[in-house]
Amino acid sequence: MGLRTQTQRRASCVVKFVSTRGHAVSQSATECLLKSLAEDGGLYVPEHFPKLDLARFSPDMSMAEFGAELLLPFFKETELESHIRSICEAAFNFSIPLVETKVGRNLFVLELFHGATAAFKDVGARFLSHSLAHLGQSGTVIVATSGDTGGAVASAFANRPGFRVVILYPRDKISKRQEKQLTSWGPSVRAFSVNGTFDDCQRMVKTALADSALSKQHKFISANSISIGRLLPQVIYHARASLQYRARTKKSATLIVPTGNLGNAVAALWAKKMLFPIDRVILATNANRTLYDYFESGRFEVRTARSTLANAMDVSAPSNFERLAHLYPDFETLKKDVMVFTVLDSEIEAAISSGVQTYGHVWCPHTATAVASLEKAQSTTHQIDAVLVATAHPAKFETVVEPLIGNTVQVPPLLAETLRGSSVSVDLEPDFTSFKRALG
Repeated sequence: MGLRTQTQRRASCVVKFVSTRGHAVSQSATECLLKSLAEDGGLYVPEHFPKLDLARFSPDMSMAEFGAELLLPFFKETELESHIRSICEAAFNFSIPLVETKVGRNLFVLELFHGATAAFKDVGARFLSHSLAHLGQSGTVIVATSGDTGGAVASAFANRPGFRVVILYPRDKISKRQEKQLTSWGPSVRAFSVNGTFDDCQRMVKTALADSALSKQHKFISANSISIGRLLPQVIYHARASLQYRARTKKSATLIVPTGNLGNAVAALWAKKMLFPIDRVILATNANRTLYDYFESGRFEVRTARSTLANAMDVSAPSNFERLAHLYPDFETLKKDVMVFTVLDSEIEAAISSGVQTYGHVWCPHTATAVASLEKAQSTTHQIDAVLVATAHPAKFETVVEPLIGNTVQVPPLLAETLRGSSVSVDLEPDFTSFKRALG
């Protein structure tokens, strides 16, 4: 009896992942890395969140140390359990600082743009790349991008033997520097310029993943935020920043997260669910109002995506909404933990224009939505103790930012190196048959 009880307890500590739609067999974390979507078309979520001993986490830990401690429970009794520490050390080899702002008042900026492609997507893409390499995998990494994801995935996989990368992006709807990051990696990375929206690109990728024959032929692996391998590592910096914030202010933080496809925001809410000191999560959205309208009406209605200055957030059908709804089946509870603001291009421009003088920072258009959301929230509430989540380096959007600040933005060295490469892309109409034919 004692042995059976001990075995049951150990089994209950092992985190399995289930589908948001509830009709698929539970899987381990490593199985989810390889499957991407569940068999019923849903997204994988933890069956339960591990009970972490927060005393084991220090705000002074490096990203790699913090990440290994946080992720290990998710990979217990899997092939990656003994490799998590080395994966984190290899993947998180760049700085993610929590920086003060000029205004003080317990307002900080979490700078997620110091990686290889100057955007927060480097965290998840590099973790996924190193994890798949440790699993001895090979295949075609397929990704739809509204700007930053594709570059991060290309950078993480371009030089890995046995991997190809296929990127779909909306033509003329991302910055020229973002496009350069998608198209200049050589023959192992194929970039398709789609005559449509990000939603079209995302739909084509999901259709490809669901096509069992095509998926088997190309050995598809998803690198969008539908992948657990992308989402789990993003929990780390939110959790770590919350402890750093509390150490400096003695308060729990409100995280203000620019969001389009909702992956980064869900990662923040998972960190809150694991009892890290996060008060609320504010979702900063652009003029694409799907989430804002949902919080207003309780109805999830998808409209045609609009092009905005915050192009990486030009999403009308966020994939991770299923994870948000699964995490908060009760709508009223959701609204207690989460707020949403919608930000127009004129408000993005105003936030960028005043960024240096007011906050001492130059904002990219996406981070500017977080700043504008903060200011809107403060107009209805007194004081908000907050962390602005800065998702990309402003140098990636120089044509928007530089005229507004009246100055040039220094280009990070790794981004400058990428910009010197030659670009190759293939034009594609937004239908799956054309894509399937182009893949060969």
